[in-house]
Amino acid sequence: MSNTVTNSEKKNILKKIFFSRNLGDLIFERLTLLFAVSVFLLVILMGYEMYHGSKISIEKFGWSFLTNSTWDPVQEIYGALPIIYGTVVSSLLALIIALPLSLGVAIFLAEVAPPWLEKPLSFLVELLAGIPSVIYGLWGIFVLVPWIRNDIEPYLSDKLGFLPFFRGAPYGFGMLAAVLILSIMVLPIISSISRDVLRSVPRLQREAALALGATKWQSTIIVLKDAKSGILGATMLGFGRAIGETMAVTMVIGNRALISPSLFDPSYTMASVIANEFTEATSEMYLSALIQLALVLFVITIIINALARLLVWSMERKWKTTL
Repeated sequence: MSNTVTNSEKKNILKKIFFSRNLGDLIFERLTLLFAVSVFLLVILMGYEMYHGSKISIEKFGWSFLTNSTWDPVQEIYGALPIIYGTVVSSLLALIIALPLSLGVAIFLAEVAPPWLEKPLSFLVELLAGIPSVIYGLWGIFVLVPWIRNDIEPYLSDKLGFLPFFRGAPYGFGMLAAVLILSIMVLPIISSISRDVLRSVPRLQREAALALGATKWQSTIIVLKDAKSGILGATMLGFGRAIGETMAVTMVIGNRALISPSLFDPSYTMASVIANEFTEATSEMYLSALIQLALVLFVITIIINALARLLVWSMERKWKTTL
């Protein structure tokens, strides 16, 4: 019996070894692909279910749902304009307050702080992002609201009462309280992402600036210019968090569907309406209107987060190609 192996037998052996060796990789690849597609399908399914659940409201109100100012469950007239107004205004004002503070924290952690101080401070910033929103809400009720009612609003009314933004009774609960608590909640998110974006800028940029005679502050300005798209993405992610925040805002905003320029007056956000009134929705139209409101919030959040991620990815890709 010959011990020699023919060429065809060698090929068969090699094929068996190749396919048996890569079977695990093939299964792993297909499973991870399935997981990724399932997440995408889950988002589509959520959108479809919300659209299906809000069909009654969509058919009755159409686009007027976004432009009508009346939210009256008794008469079954639903307009989301004051609720959208409260959501956008509270989120934008919170962003205006939080953005400079967040950038200051990110610059200090990424450019100035020594290693022995940077690590514990970074941990504390990330810890703030992990605190449940209901804790912020309780802190807002027992600490922030009394402080606003007794000190902040009377002072603003006395000094700046000629402006429409600072008129009204000092209730404490209202738009101002929601803005302040939202700014505290989005600050660690923007700070953490901006810090990582600043660190992603190549060190050669800083060294080149310093070699040309720039000061530490001037080199930091150059780094900020290079990281502006990533910082903008971090800001938009914080904006998305502010828009979708529920419990903390619900506990301090006053919960009234009202369009008012005064920061002292109560207001409403889309997330707050859903959290407050969903259990009270006894009619099909009421429930459908709340689901339509959730659909609007869902679409806005997806758009904002998608734009933010695109900006951050463009920043990372830019520096990967330059390195």
